[in-house]
Amino acid sequence: MKLGQLLKGIRIIREFQGRELLSPDTAMYSLANNNDVKSITADSRKCTRGSLFIAVRGAVTDGGKYVRDAIERGAQYIVCENIPEEEEAPMRRGDRDLVVYIVVQSSREAEAKIAINNFSNPSQKLKLIGVTGTNGKTSIATLLYNTFTALGNKCGLISTIANYVVDKKIPTINTTPGPLELNKLLSDMVDEGCSYCFMEVSSHAIDQERVAGLKFAGGIFTNLTHDHLDYHKTFENYRNCKKQFFDSLDSEAFALTNIDDRNGEFMVQNTKAQVHTYSTRNIADFKTRIIEQSIDGMQLSINGTKIWCNFIGEYNAENLTAIYGAAILLGAPHDQVVKIMSSLRSVSGRLEYFRADDDIIAAVDYAHTPDALENVLKTLKALKPKGDLVCVFGCGGDRDKTKRPEMGAIASNYADRIFVTSDNPRTEDPMTIIENIKAGMSADAVLKAKFIPDRIQAIQNAITTARPGSIILVAGKGHEDYQIIGTEKHHMDDKETVKEAFRLRSDNNLR
Repeated sequence: MKLGQLLKGIRIIREFQGRELLSPDTAMYSLANNNDVKSITADSRKCTRGSLFIAVRGAVTDGGKYVRDAIERGAQYIVCENIPEEEEAPMRRGDRDLVVYIVVQSSREAEAKIAINNFSNPSQKLKLIGVTGTNGKTSIATLLYNTFTALGNKCGLISTIANYVVDKKIPTINTTPGPLELNKLLSDMVDEGCSYCFMEVSSHAIDQERVAGLKFAGGIFTNLTHDHLDYHKTFENYRNCKKQFFDSLDSEAFALTNIDDRNGEFMVQNTKAQVHTYSTRNIADFKTRIIEQSIDGMQLSINGTKIWCNFIGEYNAENLTAIYGAAILLGAPHDQVVKIMSSLRSVSGRLEYFRADDDIIAAVDYAHTPDALENVLKTLKALKPKGDLVCVFGCGGDRDKTKRPEMGAIASNYADRIFVTSDNPRTEDPMTIIENIKAGMSADAVLKAKFIPDRIQAIQNAITTARPGSIILVAGKGHEDYQIIGTEKHHMDDKETVKEAFRLRSDNNLR
């Protein structure tokens, strides 16, 4: 694409070719420039001859530090907030081609707009639904994707577990990709004929403007609990960041909010979007009541219609209500929606069950926040297991430390037996993390608990020593198939470990 087309709508402060000021009139040069840009990247390592490099100021690293590397690899155009001081002499691609610096007010905003311009604004060509909140984003986005696919539509999904363009699975690194990757995915969906895209919107993505400029047909708020305070520093910052997403919705969009959460109304108080509510406890536009439940599922009444679904727990009832509400707001027929909802299955690593021969059940769940852990334990406790309710969990290293004792206290309140272990310790000492968790546990719980830093060993110990009829919750990693120790990823899958532990238990029982 031409440089001028890429930079449309961007606030340009100054432009230099080498060190020469191109024009005192902002944007006169770049917007009139018809040179082809060969590639666009915010990663200097991906620059080649003719690239446009965006020096994004990130939360950890300032892309300005990599300008020289980008130029040495062939970058012709540099979008930045400041020209690096070390660029004392004009950098040349050859005798004729001086590097052009385009100084902008915000490199993050520029990256988002360049990405949108480069892919011809793909979010305007399908119905994009964003799901944000602390818990439930993956389940709601994925099950909406499954529902609308079952309704006969071509759909896209952008989620923590995987991205999908129709039925093509694309691995994911971040919950919400960066602007260039994100708009490329949306463009691919448009090219494949997708009518809808369902997308998780993380607080990091909102704060870092990864979703800036996208046109959303709707936004869904799930809940807000203790998480990511290592990044946002305070709960108020975290809450206000989420709210920015709804503030940015236009009047043609809908905002569907969970009014059972104390922040549900706050999220939508300044939005231009059409506000709708959902609830399992209060009067709302979309209301669900749990009639009965067992380990195999629950019967719900959603807006007066009874359905059986393959999920349990109030938090799953909330998720299903959001799915139903969003589907109706998008024009799907009620009868078809409830029929499809009765056949939906749990998302990978979200309360996935495994059964042993002697009535042992292991549930693998992604719960890694205090609220999520409490919701799952409360749900399993309500099933009144014949044996014990066992909880295996840990907390991530180099992340929010304040939630560790909270999660220890929650495990103490609900579980009969507790195994505290590792969950991506990263560069922290696993025993230090365990001690932080232990600080929140009751004295009685500490006496009965096991503290085993090796996660595989902890899971195996919990399962092989469990009484018949017990339910074992393995919490924290869910769909993840790795453990981060130091700075390296090692293969480690809770589901694989559970199955192997069942085999070991069976072998021991035969002896």
